[in-house]
Amino acid sequence: MDNKTNLQELKEKVKKFCEERDWDQFHNPKDLAIGIITESSELLEHFRFKSEEEIEKMFNSKEKRESISEELVDVLYFILRLAQKYNMDLTTEFNKKLEKNYKKYPIDKIKESNKKYTEI
Repeated sequence: MDNKTNLQELKEKVKKFCEERDWDQFHNPKDLAIGIITESSELLEHFRFKSEEEIEKMFNSKEKRESISEELVDVLYFILRLAQKYNMDLTTEFNKKLEKNYKKYPIDKIKESNKKYTEI
């Protein structure tokens, strides 16, 4: 369904869900950013101290894959909520950031390297 859904639709779903529960009062930028970090940490827990082989097995397990997906969606939920509540156009911002990254990480200097742009 990713190819049939746009970010605005997702933001509207999150908005409706939160408004129905009167959660605007709890969703200031600080608390939404905390939510992003908290959920990111829960996602990271799945991979902590795991080898590449163990991680591959997790993605091949229906239960583990579902659990990972749920944490990933929790992160996305908070990102969408922050963007929705504070009128951020994620597509525009994504494209602007990607353009900056093209300049910071030119292919001829960074290909097959994981160095940060300040190191190249």
